[in-house]
Amino acid sequence: MIIIKVKAYSGYKANERPLSFSMGEQEYAIEKIIDRWYGEDEDYFKVKAEDGCTYIIRYHRSEDWWDLVMMDGS
Repeated sequence: MIIIKVKAYSGYKANERPLSFSMGEQEYAIEKIIDRWYGEDEDYFKVKAEDGCTYIIRYHRSEDWWDLVMMDGS
């Protein structure tokens, strides 16, 4: 599990959708949200970042933290 920092848009709910995320010192702007789905206590976002890679990031609602689930560099 890789903990990440996420800047998110908060509209009708907190952390409604991610805008960018960072791992260490590197920040990645999100160009497109490809898909999203909701679990019992987590929100998942499949995104394409400015580096051209696809990521799945997860927001843990009750604990208020994000992690990286998957990265596809192709």
